Amino acid sequence: MEVRALASNQPISARKVRLVLAQIKGLPVANAVTLLEYLPQPSAKIVLKAVKSAAANAENNYNMNPDALHVKSAIANEAPTLKRFRARSRGRAASILKRSAHIEVVVEGNEGF
Repeated sequence: MEVRALASNQPISARKVRLVLAQIKGLPVANAVTLLEYLPQPSAKIVLKAVKSAAANAENNYNMNPDALHVKSAIANEAPTLKRFRARSRGRAASILKRSAHIEVVVEGNEGF
């Protein structure tokens, strides 16, 4: 059975998050949590919370064994972008795009204990 967790509107670009998500796909949840705790990227903390949330959802809502769970898929999609402007020389303005991401983590495992 598949169980998912969403982390919506996270203030980091989806491109940066995808680099971290590629490293945890297919791993058991315990190994993915350990790996994410020691990765230096700031997006690893956000992904760690989503993986822990998906594992907790599986354990509490569907009585699945947390030791038998593995990360089936992890996806980062674009979220709304905040558009800001910075003053430049000669009265011009340069745009600044503050990107954000929706992160979805799906874990899979055996049903019941």
